Amino acid sequence: MHRSNLYYEPQPVSSEELALMRTIDETYLRLPFLGSRGMAQTLKRQGHRINRKRARRLMRLMGLESLAPKPNLSRSHPEHRKYPYLLKNVEVTRANQAWATDITYIPLALGFVYLVAIIDWYSRAVLSWRMSNTLDGGFCIEALNDALGRWGTPDIFNTDQGTQFTSEDFTAVLKAKSIQISMDGKGRCLDNVFVERLWRSLKYEEVYLNPYDGPREARTAIGRYLGYFNDDRPHQALGYRTPMEVYVESMAAQTRRAA
Repeated sequence: MHRSNLYYEPQPVSSEELALMRTIDETYLRLPFLGSRGMAQTLKRQGHRINRKRARRLMRLMGLESLAPKPNLSRSHPEHRKYPYLLKNVEVTRANQAWATDITYIPLALGFVYLVAIIDWYSRAVLSWRMSNTLDGGFCIEALNDALGRWGTPDIFNTDQGTQFTSEDFTAVLKAKSIQISMDGKGRCLDNVFVERLWRSLKYEEVYLNPYDGPREARTAIGRYLGYFNDDRPHQALGYRTPMEVYVESMAAQTRRAA
C-alpha cells in the first residue's frame, strides 16, 4: 500500500469545485479531445459557471490534457527523453508481449486521488495498480515493480509522455530489465486504447455509481472492481472470456512451447 493511502490529507478544494471537477472528468471521458476552451464552452452550455482560465486550472490539477495534436510535438524537454511508439502495425499475439500503463483521476467526497494501472495488452488483464494523492512518480514505480515481480517481464512497455513515465527513475527500471520502451505520440489517444477502455469501464461501472468518502474506501472498492474485471467480467473482444483466463492460457501455452 502506498503511504499516501494511510496519511492522506483532504485537498484544499471547495465542494463546488469538487463537483465541477467530477463533471469535467465525466465530460473528458466522453470527449477527450476537448481542451480548456472547449471544456469551458461545453460546461457553460450545461449551466455551469466556468471560464477558460478556471477550466485550464482544474484540468491541470486533475492531470487532464486535450488529446488533440499541438504544434511542435517533436520538441522534447532536454531532461526527459521521449521514445518512439513501437506498437504501430504490430500484431500482439501473446501475453507479456506488450504492457501499457496510464494514470486517471478518482473523485472523493473531500478531495481526490490518482490511480495508475498496468495492463497486459494482449489479454487486457490488470497486472498491478496503485493510488496516490499526488502526481509524483513514486506510485507509478511501485506499480511497475509490483507487476514485474509478480508477472515477469514484457517485451515492450508502452506509456504516454507524462513526466511520471519519462523520468529517469521510471525508465531506469525498464532499462535494467532490457524492456523496450514505447511512448504514445502526443495527442494520439488510440495509441493506448486498451487502458482508456479500462478507465471507461471502471468509471461508468464503479466510480460514478459509488461516491467514496476517502482513499481507504476508494482503494477497497476499486480493488474489488478490478478483481471482478480480471476474473469475472467477460469481454466480447476476448471471445467472452475474462482477461485473466486469456492471460493464464497464453502464458501456459508459451511454457509448453518452450519445454
